[in-house]
Amino acid sequence: MKSTAAARQERRNRAAVFKALGHPARLAIVDALGGGERCVCELVAAAGLGWSAVSRHLSVLKAAGVLTDEKRGQQVYYRLAMPCIRSFTGCLQAARRGGR
Repeated sequence: MKSTAAARQERRNRAAVFKALGHPARLAIVDALGGGERCVCELVAAAGLGWSAVSRHLSVLKAAGVLTDEKRGQQVYYRLAMPCIRSFTGCLQAARRGGR
């Protein structure tokens, strides 16, 4: 069993992921990455926002541990570090439609 301090830290970590997912643009980015790795230019198009806004959203998702990135030349590519988020967001969509 985890110590109280360790359990609190784990809850803070999980809360950070929920907070990071709590914006429609960040969910659009996560949805786009559900199909696999994408470069920032593709994520700008998927989110429908400017480069600066997408960069800030990517920072939030990366800080929460949702995404990882890799720089290749001038491009930065992102991928889901938590692939289970796809099934979680799918569960949320199904529940909203009344299915389980």
